Amino acid sequence: MYELANKKIYLAVEKLFYLHINIMTHFEPPIHWNDYEDIALKLYERFGNDFNEGKIYRLRFTDLLEWIMQIPGFVGKREESNEGHLEMVQSAWVYEWRDNQN
Repeated sequence: MYELANKKIYLAVEKLFYLHINIMTHFEPPIHWNDYEDIALKLYERFGNDFNEGKIYRLRFTDLLEWIMQIPGFVGKREESNEGHLEMVQSAWVYEWRDNQN
């Protein structure tokens, strides 16, 4: 009887452990306007090499703003955006793009 109870407890603890690991590995903190590198990484993950350095710097800020607002986990408000934030995102995106070139 005790062996069965102990096995059930062990299986329950094991299940909770794996659930905890799964949650912790998939949790991403919210992204704010001043998280330029995180935003740039998400943009690079979305577009890859579709945008090179020249294209990134020639983007319309209205397009860039829309893409940023669509990033999962981005909690910044449209009203909080400004030219400085968008320029910093562009620069960080270029650095991210450069880092991923062979």
